[in-house]
Amino acid sequence: MINPSQNISHAQPGISVPLFWPFAAATQMTEQGLDLLAKNMKFLAEEEKIHHELRPRLATENHVMLDLRTMIFRDYSRSGAKGIPTIVDAPYAGHTAMIADYHKGQSLIETLLANGLERVFLTDWKSATDDMKDLEIDQYLAELNVCVGDLGGPVNLVGLCQGGWMAAMYAARFPHKVASLVLAGSPIDTAAGDGPIKRMALETPLDFYEELVAVGGGLMRGETMLQGWKSMHPEEHYIKDHVDLYEHIGDPVYLAKEETFESWYENPIDLPGRWYLQAISQLFKENRFAKGEFVGLGRRLSLRDITCPLYLLAGEADDITTKEQVFDAEKLVGTPKDKIVKVLAPGGHVGLFMGSRVLREFWPAVARWIASQGPGITEN
Repeated sequence: MINPSQNISHAQPGISVPLFWPFAAATQMTEQGLDLLAKNMKFLAEEEKIHHELRPRLATENHVMLDLRTMIFRDYSRSGAKGIPTIVDAPYAGHTAMIADYHKGQSLIETLLANGLERVFLTDWKSATDDMKDLEIDQYLAELNVCVGDLGGPVNLVGLCQGGWMAAMYAARFPHKVASLVLAGSPIDTAAGDGPIKRMALETPLDFYEELVAVGGGLMRGETMLQGWKSMHPEEHYIKDHVDLYEHIGDPVYLAKEETFESWYENPIDLPGRWYLQAISQLFKENRFAKGEFVGLGRRLSLRDITCPLYLLAGEADDITTKEQVFDAEKLVGTPKDKIVKVLAPGGHVGLFMGSRVLREFWPAVARWIASQGPGITEN
């Protein structure tokens, strides 16, 4: 007599394979589908966070020394700090001063403090409001002068990008107030080289920029500029960035780095329309500053009046400010040749100020050079 239980146990393996494999396959597909759905939902949430929730945040402890109309002047000096004050003049070109104090372990401010500079300050420029639409370059120079005055003596100026031509203007207007000048990625001679920004400024009619300002209600809107920058490399910003984010959505280290960068990049600031058009027409189209024809705070500014030690730092692959626009300053200033340092760093424009390699290998030498300079010219 056949044992029923024995019969069932022998038959079950044979039955289970053809009868149950569709259920097992469906279960696996459902699990994979849920995983895919979860990944897609996380990707969409991260995109929303990057584009609408993150805000720029400075990395290094500081306190507000002055709260002016155009900027918050930040003091990073350590307790009991000594020496000539060093002002980092951040770019006022559509993004916040976070570019100078980006991330702990990857901050220009932090690098300067770690390499011999004790008194360090930052111009944290404000986004322009409607009542600021008619401000000109003069107002920004004047408020920088207030900061220098409150520090009580000559200062070292470190100009980044647009902050460089502002710092150079200040040094030309008040040479006795500047002990040393660093110009990093700064377009001093805008007619030099053959970069896309130069071509765009020369080839695009001024009324195009005037129309952009008019559409912005008298301001040059940061969002408008952001779209323009992205359009310079559309495949990177409109395709590759999203693909990379999707592929790394499960990597917390990647997401942390991406969020830090995008909190800065995706949050542009507005500029006064009059200021912006003055920069486009007089500096980039007519190159008045390099020619000695720009009038700042009531005087025609000459780069020959800059006689302090000068450090020029350019990016080898910089397509925003070409190396020629930076290095040609050597031919225009009054600083003796033996007091000028020229250095070409690897990488592009943004990497010149916040790239980990450049901060590690190039900026410590800049800081030590600043610290080694004398007190500068003090007579009026």
